[in-house]
Amino acid sequence: MRKLPFFNRSAVDHGNAAARALAGDEQGVTAVEFAIVAPTFLLLLIGTIDIGQMVYAQSVLNGAVQTAARDASLEGGDTDAADALVLERIVGIMPGVELNTSRTSYYDFADIERAEQWNDADDNGICNDGEAFVDENRNGEWDDDVGVSGNGGANDVVIYNVDATYEPLIKVPFLSQQLSTRTLSSSAIKKNQPFANQSGYSSEAGTCS
Repeated sequence: MRKLPFFNRSAVDHGNAAARALAGDEQGVTAVEFAIVAPTFLLLLIGTIDIGQMVYAQSVLNGAVQTAARDASLEGGDTDAADALVLERIVGIMPGVELNTSRTSYYDFADIERAEQWNDADDNGICNDGEAFVDENRNGEWDDDVGVSGNGGANDVVIYNVDATYEPLIKVPFLSQQLSTRTLSSSAIKKNQPFANQSGYSSEAGTCS
């Protein structure tokens, strides 16, 4: 009969005890848990700050644009000063902000985004193929929006648009320039005060090519 090797029970018990001690050792667990949770937490924190800045900045921008549009609708209104007011209101909230402003004037509210009148002979919704049109804004061509660039005159309706591009408080690394900036937009519609006779349109006839 083959003799079995000697079985050292104390060594086995010692090994089991060491295994139990190792299994119950929680040193370093916190570091591992933090490594797992930290990226998600930081992402949520950055997102919350970013959205909070955007919401607050949008509110301030809307108020500034309304005030600037109202100031520019007065007799002698200074559009440059109105734009500067918007910048002054938001520069402390939007780091590195750049403004892009535009104004489009109309004779009446009904004219907003209205196309110039034309004889749409082929019924395609576009002035072409020699169709006659009324050049209401007198720029020498047919426009699908009769509005005129600028602050208009007395009693004209003006749409004031502002785009504000800025850098977020906390930038996310490795993002492209397009994704590392934010752009907020705001607009206001005001009717200039009737401080003089409204000039209206001085139209001419034209044909589309």
